[in-house]
Formats: sequence, C-alpha cells, structure tokens
Amino acid sequence: MPPPADIVKVAIEWPGANAQLIEMDQKRPLSSIIREVCDGWSLSGAEQFALRYADGPQLYITEQSRGDIKNGTILRLAISPARAARQLLERIQSHSIDARLEALKELAKLSADPTFAAEYINMEGIGTLARLVESGTHFGEMLAFTLTAFLELMDHGIVSWDLISISFIKQIAGYVNQPMVDVSILQRSLAILESMVLNSHSLYHRVAQEITVGQLIGHLQVSNQEIQTYAIALINALFLKAPEDRRQVGRCEMASTLAQKHLRSIILNHVIRGNRPIKAEMAHQLYVLQVLTFNLLEERMMTKMDPNDQAQRDIIFELRRIAFDGESDPTGTEKRKATYTKDYKMLGFTNHVNPAMDFTQTPPGMLALDNMLYLAKVHQDTYIRIVLENSSREDKHECPFGRCAIELTRTLCEILQVGELPNEGCNDYHPMFFTHDRAWEEFFCVCIQLLNKTWKEMRATSEDFNKVMQVVREQITRALAMKPSSIDQLKNKLRGLNYSEILRLRQSERMSQDDLHSPPIIELRERILPEILELIKQQRLNRLCEGSCFRKLGNRRRQGKYSIPVSDIKSVLTGKDCPHMKEKSALKQNKVLS
Repeated sequence: MPPPADIVKVAIEWPGANAQLIEMDQKRPLSSIIREVCDGWSLSGAEQFALRYADGPQLYITEQSRGDIKNGTILRLAISPARAARQLLERIQSHSIDARLEALKELAKLSADPTFAAEYINMEGIGTLARLVESGTHFGEMLAFTLTAFLELMDHGIVSWDLISISFIKQIAGYVNQPMVDVSILQRSLAILESMVLNSHSLYHRVAQEITVGQLIGHLQVSNQEIQTYAIALINALFLKAPEDRRQVGRCEMASTLAQKHLRSIILNHVIRGNRPIKAEMAHQLYVLQVLTFNLLEERMMTKMDPNDQAQRDIIFELRRIAFDGESDPTGTEKRKATYTKDYKMLGFTNHVNPAMDFTQTPPGMLALDNMLYLAKVHQDTYIRIVLENSSREDKHECPFGRCAIELTRTLCEILQVGELPNEGCNDYHPMFFTHDRAWEEFFCVCIQLLNKTWKEMRATSEDFNKVMQVVREQITRALAMKPSSIDQLKNKLRGLNYSEILRLRQSERMSQDDLHSPPIIELRERILPEILELIKQQRLNRLCEGSCFRKLGNRRRQGKYSIPVSDIKSVLTGKDCPHMKEKSALKQNKVLS
C-alpha cells in the first residue's frame, strides 16, 4: 500500500552524527518536526535551528517552500536564518581581518537564499555592507565578497535601490574607471551599476554622471567574456532606461557613439570574431544593442514629409537630378519644369505631380527618402542603372523604383522590428550589422537590387506588386536566418535564393506538409491507432512479466536515468533468496521427481 500523499520520507544530517531517516508529515508544523529532530540528537533550543537542503543551492526550508520536498531528499539541520544573520553581522564588524573575510565569504553564499536575505536585511545588514564599500579600505577577495553579497541581497527586491548613497555610487564607478582592477571586483561593479540603472529612475542621472559609454569601451577589449557581457549590458541599460527628458539627447549621444567606427570595430573584432564562442547572455546583449541601434531609425520612420518644406523637396529634386541630369543646371529650371512630371513618373513615384505626398504615410515616412538618397549618392551607378533600366521597359513591366523603395523600407522595418522594445530571452542578433558603419543603408541597397532582380525573374507587372514584395520578404527572411557574417556574404546568400529556388522550397515544404496532413494519411492514422495502442499495451505487459522497468523520457525524447529513493527500499535480496532463484530450484526438483 503506497504511503499517504502528505508523508515524505527524508534523511536529515547533522555534523558528527548519524543521519536520521524520518517520515515527515507535511500537515505538522515545521517547528514541531525540527523539535523532534533536535530531540533525536539531544540538542537544546530547537527554535534556534532550521532545515536546509543538503545539495544544490542549500536553501532554507520554510512553511511556504516545504511542499517542494520529495521522497528521498537529503536535508541538513542548520542554525536558523535569524541566528545565522546575527552571527555573520557580528563577525563582519569584528576587528579580525581573517574572521571578517570568512564571514563575508559565507555571506556571499547565503545571500542568494530569500529567507536568509530577509533576516539579514531586517538587521540593517545592507547598510553595513555599503559602509564597508564607501570606506574604501577593503580590496581583493574581501571587497569581491562584499560586492557579491550586496548584489545578491539587493536582487531580492526587498530594499529599494533609491536608498543608495551618492558616495557608494562614486566608489563603485571608481572601480569601473580604474585601469587595473581585479576581474571579480570589476564584474560585480558593472553588474551593480546596471541594476541601479534598470531599477531606479533617480539613480540614472547619478550613474550617467560617473560613467560614460566611452569609458566602457576599454572593457570590451579584454579577453574575459563575462566582463565584455556586463560592459555591453551597462551600455544597453544607459540607453534603454534614459528618462524622457534625456531620451532625445540620449539618442543623439547613442547615435554618435554607436556610429563611431572605433566602438563598432571593437565589438566586431573582440567580441563577435573573438576566439571564444558567444555565450547565450552575450548573444542576448548583442541582440539588445542591435535593437537599440535600429530604434534610432524610429524617429525618421514616424516622421511624415512636409510637402511645403523646401529642404525636404530639394532631396526629391536631387534624386531626379542624379538620375536624369549629368550636372546640376540651376539656370535651366524653368525649361526643365515641364519635364519634371515625366521624370517623377520614370522614378516610380505614385504621385507624379507632387511626389512629396508619397512620403506622408508612416511607417516608413522620411526613412524611405533617406535610404533612396543614400543609394543615389553612395551607389550612384547602381541607382542610375535601376532607374534607367526600368524606364526603358514596357509600361506594364516596369518596376516602379520610388514605390518599391518605400514599400521595401516598410518591409525591412517590420522584419528587423524597428521601434519595438527588446524581447527577454531573445538572442537573435545579426553579425553583419556590426561590419559596416552604415549597415542599415547598405542593407537597403542590397535589398533594392534584389527586388529589381526578382521583379525581372517573375516578369511582373504593376498588378503583381504585392506578390513580388511577398517573395522578396521571404528571400530576405530566409537569408537572415542563415546568419551571414558580412554584407558580401548576404549578397551571396540572396544570390542563391532566386525566384526559382523560392518556388522549389515552397513546393518542397508544401509537399512534406501535404503528405502528413492529407485526408488519406489522417484517415489511415485514425484507423490503425487502436491497433497500435493495443500492441504497445501487450508489449509492455510482456516486458513487465519478465521484470523489466521502463525508463523515463524527457521533453527532448531523451531517456532519463532510472532511480529508486533509498527510503523506499525495505530489503535487498541476493543470491538464493531471490524469488527467481527459488523458482529455478523448484523447477529442477520437479524434473528429478518426474
């Protein structure tokens, strides 16, 4: 008969004594169980003791967490959290350096336990650690353990970060700005500053005054990936949590900082192309940095063009001039006005009379015009070739450059999620965007050429515009999924994903999906399912008769190790005492008698 669900069989250890095997009644108060355990070892003052797990994080067991105890769990009798916190606090304040070091080392380990953390914080323990840091008299291991304990205690959210003093912030920032500092101290200092920025609006200004992005660049050139990760995380936090009054200023600073070839090349050469594989946390921070970089485009993406703004209209004039005029001819403007409408039609704008109206829809707003101007100025030959090539085609087969560029910009913004906040746990960063100072614009230039090429391969007309854009979106999405390491590699990936290849991939995916979900297959599966289940049942029964046991299958269909809790073993039979040995001996006797 199985034991009641409220009874858990556990082993409890105490240093220098034999372990107690008890049946813990989960309905009994925990204090009553602890008193019974203490009586078993003749220990007085049961209220000064508590139970902890013997393995893993060794957390304290409370009335709230006792439900997680399983059969066969090994527990340990330890001093209560309140008593442990009081003793550690006294030892930390002692004059003995060795005693203080050991106390801080133990505190750094215990601070991850929420039960202990609550008791220690109630005794004003956070203030004691802060004063140790502010004094500036601790270095090396002692300081590292102090910072570790402080960070672990604050991460529980019991104490507000707003209570941190300015002198403490200055001291932590000083460790980050020092050219030569212990790795463990630097790592914890960066983590503390990041937590300050993420958890307190009032501390943002104080941290921003002490730490700049330029000062963090040096930490990206070290060989320790943990330091690099925390440095990038702090950079991300400074820009992500900028208050509204600093948001525009912060974006300008970020744009100028991230646009620096120095920072980009350091991240590329020392992080992405380093000798060590990118860990999950680093990949997430690179993804966040990439998202924040793309979000700098949001303002232009959501800005409508003002048809009455002469400076903005001049950009459209410049696009027309580069495409159709070899040189600027300001004296001939009156003569050329009659041909402007024709030129704007050849440029592929929807509104031939006033093309500024094409940029009044957001997204993509003025961002599309910025991309077109970059293509026209930086890749002038490509721009002229695309425009003139389409202007010489038949009207029904021409690829409207202006309309395509606007729609392509909107598509790229959707694919790269411009303007959206980073997702927690997402590691989807693209290395190629760190290889060029104007990676977004270069990405657009590659994709507009792809669109023009796909348009020709599909022999598309104006009625097929949406179909072409769907194919181009699929081409870009598939190419990005291959994680090209550079713009040139992206071109090679897209070259292999022509329209014929997309059709082949679609057909292959459709066939495999159709094969599995076709009506005959579904009907056959439903028909033979009872027979399969019955066969499985018989096979299991046959195996059980032979004494086999089935191994557990995990989420990934991997077989787990079979184990039996020691507390469930009543006896172990060996040799001739085993039932199957008795059966064999009885069978032999029957044969002899017959």
